[in-house]
Amino acid sequence: MTRYLIRRLILLALTLLLTSVIIFTLTQLLPGDIARLILGRDASDVALQEFRVANGLDQPIPTQYVMWLTDFLRGDWGNSYDRGNFEIRPHVITRLENSLRLALFTIIIAIPLAILLGVIAALRRDGVLDSVISISTLAAVGLPEFVTAIILTTLLAGDRTPYRFASTAFVTSNMALEDWIRILTLPALTATLVLLGYITRMTRAGVIDEINKQYVRTAILKGLPPRVVIFKHVLRNALLPTITVIAISTGWLIGGLVVIEQVFNYPGLGRELIQAVKSKNVPLIQALVLIMVFFYAFANLIADLMYAMLNPRIRFE
Repeated sequence: MTRYLIRRLILLALTLLLTSVIIFTLTQLLPGDIARLILGRDASDVALQEFRVANGLDQPIPTQYVMWLTDFLRGDWGNSYDRGNFEIRPHVITRLENSLRLALFTIIIAIPLAILLGVIAALRRDGVLDSVISISTLAAVGLPEFVTAIILTTLLAGDRTPYRFASTAFVTSNMALEDWIRILTLPALTATLVLLGYITRMTRAGVIDEINKQYVRTAILKGLPPRVVIFKHVLRNALLPTITVIAISTGWLIGGLVVIEQVFNYPGLGRELIQAVKSKNVPLIQALVLIMVFFYAFANLIADLMYAMLNPRIRFE
């Protein structure tokens, strides 16, 4: 297992290194002069040149990349020149914390519900309940995220609802748990409905494949209760393909909720990236994208490790 973990960590490091090259190259291709964007249109040529020399922008592209990556690894992510001259690192970490809260809240709702629905659909295969679950979850996936968000806002944040959830996020540093629940519920439910169809169908297919195998019949013939057979034996093998879907979904929850964060005005990584792109804030774009890619890659690493723990053949192969 240790050798397998080392190989996966090396692959993760190489993935992030290649991604950093791509990110830096693409941001260099963005139209506009960074020095003029920062100093303004009225800056003189002398001031622009002094700024380029001071920040290494006069160096060749490979040299600029090495300088940027070295500073990033040391924790110096640069300063933003949009919405005030603030330090990027603490700003991004704050947005990351908000995204992690939303991702965790969504996972707590989505994954147990999707697995439960998948098991029920598999046990009622080709029945009415199976059809209802399949059609409803696929319909939820098919709806655009902003449409789902509007529907949930109308139902749960209207004047006539007994407990009004927040339709827009007003986040402060010292909020109570109840306030976080009010803010996170609607974005989390929207993301849950997006994920529900994929995870439910993967779970359903895995359970149907496993319950037809010989070891399940043997366990039932030995007198084990069906609930024990399903949740202790069948799910262990049935969830192997689902783990990859859950891992990819977790990475998406941290950095990919762009539309949902925009609709609910939630200050996460996705919404911050949209604002950075609009203002052509290159240092902030680089930091945000690299952090997002890291969590995507890290989520897949966790999925591979869980897969290996549940299936020893993966470790040895």
